[in-house]
Amino acid sequence: MLKNIILVLLIGLLSWGYQAARPPPPKICGSSGGPAITAHRIKLRDGRHLAYKEHGVSKQVAKYKIIFFHGFGCTRHEAIIGTHMSPGSVEELGVYVVSFDRPGYGESDPNPKRTMKSLALDVEELADQLELGPKFYVVGYSMGGQAVWGCLKYIPHRLAGATLIAPVINYWWPGFPANLSKEAYYQQFPQDQWALRVAHYTPWLTYWWNTQKLFPASSVIGGRPQLSHKDMELIQQMAARPRHLMLHARQQGEFESIHRDMMVGFGSWEFDPLELENPFPNNEGSVHIWQGDEDGLVPVMLQRYIAGKLSWIQYHELPGAGHLFPIADGMTDVIVKALLLGEK
Repeated sequence: MLKNIILVLLIGLLSWGYQAARPPPPKICGSSGGPAITAHRIKLRDGRHLAYKEHGVSKQVAKYKIIFFHGFGCTRHEAIIGTHMSPGSVEELGVYVVSFDRPGYGESDPNPKRTMKSLALDVEELADQLELGPKFYVVGYSMGGQAVWGCLKYIPHRLAGATLIAPVINYWWPGFPANLSKEAYYQQFPQDQWALRVAHYTPWLTYWWNTQKLFPASSVIGGRPQLSHKDMELIQQMAARPRHLMLHARQQGEFESIHRDMMVGFGSWEFDPLELENPFPNNEGSVHIWQGDEDGLVPVMLQRYIAGKLSWIQYHELPGAGHLFPIADGMTDVIVKALLLGEK
């Protein structure tokens, strides 16, 4: 009798664990019971849709065309260089920016098979369908910076230049010295160390880990990230982020948006960015990394190592800056002009 009771309890526990770890199906935009479609969208070869938003001058008269990658938990509406660059600079330079919801975010269909390569190919297809021409610029902020690495690897022939702004780093890139990546990893909050361990080693538990109440989940998902003093000053100066933007980003479900982002971003990549070759050997373009030396989310020591390893990258380190420096007055103008005009 005791054995039967234990067996029943074990089966029940396993069943509960399976259900708890299994994410609910996504609510696809435009489907029955799903969110409404309000964005401009393109249809990709595999049938998925990408939602996009255009900023700046029209692409018909633009001198420079930029594709922007948003950060973690954001959408096409939060394209820093499209929303924070001064109108005068936009008009003077002739800058066109298109931002898009990365798969699973906002109104772009989820891609359960998303990889760094698949996203780069999505970008190429977006550029072709919008008729941006044979070459374009790419800019990524925070988690969106990882998409830029994918473009440098898989579609370098389509790039006129690239900028990574405070790009989130995968601590498991093989090219990092073990002691360096370990030191940087342990600078995070303990709860974030565990969240990334789960995403890397047991990705099938990512949904459960970030929704359970037994242990603290990711501080970023919980809205309490490790921000610097300068970041807090910038937050006080700017209007609060509208709640509807956060809800819009996750409206198809947290698993295929923020959780999938963690699994792809901190999983095992198909390539090591530290082994990339210069995509512009004849100086026909440039690659830039911008980093604050007090960034609490992206360790500056790893960014410095990348810049030292890949000497063809133009590295800009900002003393006293945190993770939110791009929203400071005039900063996006400086970043964009360095990319497009080579201004120091």
